Amino acid sequence: MAVQKLPLAKALNESLRKALETDPKVLIMGLDVGKLGGVFRITDGLQKDFGEDRVIDTPLAESGIVGTAIGLALRGYRPVVEIQFDGFVFPAYDQIVSQLAKMRARSLGTVKMPIVIRIPYGGGIGAVEHHSESPETLFAHVAGLKVVTPANSNDAYWMLQQAIQSDDPVIFFEPKRRYWDKSDVDTEAIPGELHKARVAREGTDLTLAAYGPMVKTCLEVATAAAEEGRSIEVLDVRSISPLDFDTIQASVEKTRRLVVVHEAPVFFGSGAEIAARITERCFYHLEAPVLRVGGYHAPYPPARLEEEYLPGLDRVLDAVDRSLAY
Repeated sequence: MAVQKLPLAKALNESLRKALETDPKVLIMGLDVGKLGGVFRITDGLQKDFGEDRVIDTPLAESGIVGTAIGLALRGYRPVVEIQFDGFVFPAYDQIVSQLAKMRARSLGTVKMPIVIRIPYGGGIGAVEHHSESPETLFAHVAGLKVVTPANSNDAYWMLQQAIQSDDPVIFFEPKRRYWDKSDVDTEAIPGELHKARVAREGTDLTLAAYGPMVKTCLEVATAAAEEGRSIEVLDVRSISPLDFDTIQASVEKTRRLVVVHEAPVFFGSGAEIAARITERCFYHLEAPVLRVGGYHAPYPPARLEEEYLPGLDRVLDAVDRSLAY
């Protein structure tokens, strides 16, 4: 059956299974990825079917996990590393920035670094500190890394396949609060380009640009706005580095307004780069300044406060109203 309705988590599991079946050089590594199947069960059943040599339970040592993956990549393997939670990636940040991101440039392109680092990210699950971070901008700022994030099950399946096939290192952010959202997955489709944005909903009055967990929120905003006669276009950015500015520009030239939405703090967030670049490109088309909606410049709060911290329907609708008021 080519088209199935799957939770995003199951789509990732099926994508990893397909990669393991297709290429014997693909390995999965991480804390509890084997016997447990990962804390979110993304790797459930894979060690049982492919063995402990290909689905490897590692010690709790993120720097060691990434360093080992770099060595394996130099030997021709394609490691897929799981970081258990977003806030746990920082012990490996030096390996990622100083080694992983630099090897291809340092070798003038002769050394491939086909490593995928999967990171569940974002809030909305009521977790404690270090379990709900959105560190995508920290990695997007590093030249030599690709940074992508799916918003639905079909993209989760295909974007992970494409990331694994890439000869460059890919940081693959998974929106953990969307793991259980179901949508159609076409396993026989021809996937779009990994780094190309997609129009998730057509509109004419204003563009909402988002990625990962916020795409669903923006689609809900567009539905609510339609009840008031407003036509909102929703863009799923999908790739944070590189960014597909052309698709965003084409939408803004049509709607003449842009609001960028992400969970990460607005301050120095990826929305700032999008806002600056679109202002440069679309200055004579814009009828309002580009607005940004996101988290606050503060440590992630306890679970009982995260609804106030995370951008939701009302905060995004407020930005839409402010933009349309110009």
